Amino acid sequence: MQRNSYQIFKEEITNILEQKPKPLFENQIEDAVDGFKKIQEDAGLLNFFAMKYELSNLKKLDEKQWSRMVRELETDYDVRTNMGIIVTGEQQKERDSTWWSHKQKLSQENYYNENYKKYMSSSLPNDVIKNTDEDTDIVMNYLGNPNEEQFERYGMVVGHVQSGKTGNYSSLVCKAADAGYKFIVVIAGAMNNLRNQTQERLNSSFIGRDLNERVGVAKLANYREDKRPISLTSKTKDFNRADADRNSQGISLDSISSPVIVVIKKNTRTLDNVISWIENHYSSGVNKHAMLLIDDESDYASINTKEEEDPTKINEKIRALLKLFKKSSYVAYTATPYANIFIDHNTDTESLGKDLFPEDFIYCLNAPSNYLGAEKIFMDKNQSYFYDVDDAADIIPPKHKKDYELPELPNSLKDAVRLFLINIAIRHLRDQENKHNSMLVHASRFTNVHKNIASNINDYYEKLKQALESDGKKDNSSFKNEIIGDIKNTFEYHHEDKIEFEWSKIIFKITDIISKVQIFEVHKDTKLKLEYRDDVASNVIVIGGTSLSRGYTLEGLSISYFLRTTVFYDTLMQMGRWFGYRMGYEDLCRIYTTQDTFDKFKTITEATLDLVDDLKEMSENEMTPRDFGLAVKQHPDSGLQVTAKNKLKNSGSIDFEMKLDGHLKETSWILKETSANQRNIELIKGFVKKIIKEDYVQPKERYWIDIPREIILNFVNEFNVYEAPLDDLGMKSKMPIKFIKKYIEQVNSLWDIAIYSGNSLKKLNIDGINGSYQERKVTDRGNFFEVEHRQVSSGNAENISISLETLNQIKELKKLNTEQKNKQKKNENEDVENVITNYSVRKAVRNKMVKPLLMLHIIDAEVKENNTESRDMRLELAAFGISFPGGIQSTYGNVKLQVNTVYLQQMMEDEYYDDY
Repeated sequence: MQRNSYQIFKEEITNILEQKPKPLFENQIEDAVDGFKKIQEDAGLLNFFAMKYELSNLKKLDEKQWSRMVRELETDYDVRTNMGIIVTGEQQKERDSTWWSHKQKLSQENYYNENYKKYMSSSLPNDVIKNTDEDTDIVMNYLGNPNEEQFERYGMVVGHVQSGKTGNYSSLVCKAADAGYKFIVVIAGAMNNLRNQTQERLNSSFIGRDLNERVGVAKLANYREDKRPISLTSKTKDFNRADADRNSQGISLDSISSPVIVVIKKNTRTLDNVISWIENHYSSGVNKHAMLLIDDESDYASINTKEEEDPTKINEKIRALLKLFKKSSYVAYTATPYANIFIDHNTDTESLGKDLFPEDFIYCLNAPSNYLGAEKIFMDKNQSYFYDVDDAADIIPPKHKKDYELPELPNSLKDAVRLFLINIAIRHLRDQENKHNSMLVHASRFTNVHKNIASNINDYYEKLKQALESDGKKDNSSFKNEIIGDIKNTFEYHHEDKIEFEWSKIIFKITDIISKVQIFEVHKDTKLKLEYRDDVASNVIVIGGTSLSRGYTLEGLSISYFLRTTVFYDTLMQMGRWFGYRMGYEDLCRIYTTQDTFDKFKTITEATLDLVDDLKEMSENEMTPRDFGLAVKQHPDSGLQVTAKNKLKNSGSIDFEMKLDGHLKETSWILKETSANQRNIELIKGFVKKIIKEDYVQPKERYWIDIPREIILNFVNEFNVYEAPLDDLGMKSKMPIKFIKKYIEQVNSLWDIAIYSGNSLKKLNIDGINGSYQERKVTDRGNFFEVEHRQVSSGNAENISISLETLNQIKELKKLNTEQKNKQKKNENEDVENVITNYSVRKAVRNKMVKPLLMLHIIDAEVKENNTESRDMRLELAAFGISFPGGIQSTYGNVKLQVNTVYLQQMMEDEYYDDY
């Protein structure tokens, strides 16, 4: 796409800044911008740059544009990425782990990788490219050295959804080719659109050809045709033997110097084709040449959508392919560490070879600071990116049949469409008119429902278009035309006082671009394919389900309308296409979903932070990938979900083991019955009175220590806990009550107890105890009350169980770690960083605790109904939480229970992912 004056000036300034040492000194950006302000006043120089970029003329920029450019450049050059976390296996610890970075890389030209870095420098900040280079050097060190006689390596790289995993493994592919890997296989998901997209990216970053056209690296000055990789697949065609024979022109790996690459779907037939092709050329296997196999979205094989794509069959084919090579490295890439690869294929057979478990290494990538990820979105107390959809349940029910027809569009979906048009207009006014814009609508798993939603959106869009074309540029159009008035209301609700442009400019620009918006369906019956061209900016509303839910990138995504839900963390996180890089328009992004779904994402985010912290501790203590696999399997909030997927076909019961060490569990879902709550309040008060009467040690106010576990068990047994229908284990409410009771019974430990005081005017009125009820907001969820943010206790509640000296040591360490993250200069995410740091502190406190802590709460609750606060509705509620001591290395005792597969079946209800 042709660049405008703004982008040309910014590119020229960027080229100057790239030549300067990093980090940049203060005012270097401002000085460079000031230099080009002067250039635009020189007609001769202005004409020179116009000719350079083949434009008839360059327009002068105004002061607002120059100021915006300074802000954008400051953001670009303040991007930081910390090094990732590596956990290695026992055998790997004995191997040469610097063969690439400290030896082979230094002794050769590294042609493919240098071209990759030059190509990517036009679209990525210098620091991001540098960090990708360092990350992939680390991964290369743990792969096999092609100069060795024989090896097999199995590793995993854990990234973030939409954070640039493809870019990371593109760099790895280039380095592997430089190191001497002759055959490279990239398994790019299970669907054609994802495979095609991955092929297209590797065409640009590594191969240099798209069919017969030069692309990407092939346009660089030092590109060498004699070193062009041989691709046996194309952007439009997956692997088949006839095309492979034609593309390879009868050559063998022995007779060529260039690497061979195939990009394929995760499909048993395709894998069979690759295996057969290699067997036809090498009847006794490949002994001399090394293969790298990259398994993108590796956890997807755990989802059993069709019998012929059974994960065990795909697993078998991948292992059979690896076994054909005497020298092979397997690297799984995933954004969700809840994958069944950690626990499902732990057998080693002579016919198939080793399982795919990443026994040699797990490397966890850190996302750059300009990445809009789960932490920024779901750990933000202000919920800045969230719009609560509370009007869709009757119009698009959570459970509906495949032939369901919408009676109308929910008003929230109309608002989302209007906001998308507003966002396009704002981006145009920000000189981003040649950038793609996308809106996602994912509200069903059925193709026919997608079609129906698309039809309704199209009808509404035509009404908007007609209104704008008729009255969009008239004075006071928002008063004269009801539909334009709705657009203005949407603008005022979301963006007024936050955006640098006035309404009059916004509505004029929307009127200009309204005819350029297209509506696409992406599903199995799609007729018109969604494609983002390089020469024309797309403005698209995309309606789909599974076909958009894994790996596929919607360019310029700013609005997501999302009503799908699932109990499984990996599935839900992968459905979220809104993560990624949003340079220049992050403030415009919104996610329209229900509060329940938003809270589920928050829980997933916390669980992921939990596992990343575990990885850090494992790395520091030289633990292995097997330890991490066990941590995932036994995690209270992810383990049973993984088990449900893997054990669904079994009959009878299974033994499920949960590790509660280092976790906090609270009754954040509370019974609505007034009588039951009053009984719970009286139970807490009577319990505390008994503790006082029996004269247990009280080192701090409202805190007692060394309580026998029998007393705790009696309390927990008598407390009325809310149980969701068909969920007697308490997994849906995140309070696994049966496991907790079993823990109390089997772990021979004394307990500590605390009752907490708040700011309510209502006093606790317990003998000898000073304090008040705690004020909390709760939401009426129909069958139960839910405490706001699903957090009953305050952030420092567990600190009562450790010494002040220990607490200060933890806080100082976490503070230093946070400062080392190189946050953006303007501290745009300081609140989120503080939330994450506090979460990390709470976990560190549990690691220092030696006894479980029972936390008692009597609540003066302000009830929110139908998403509106009702100030005059207040209730007295009771809750408790348990903080379990320990962490990843603790051995307090895991809890094992039998889980009926009927329960697992219930968890799996509606967990089928195809677009039917």
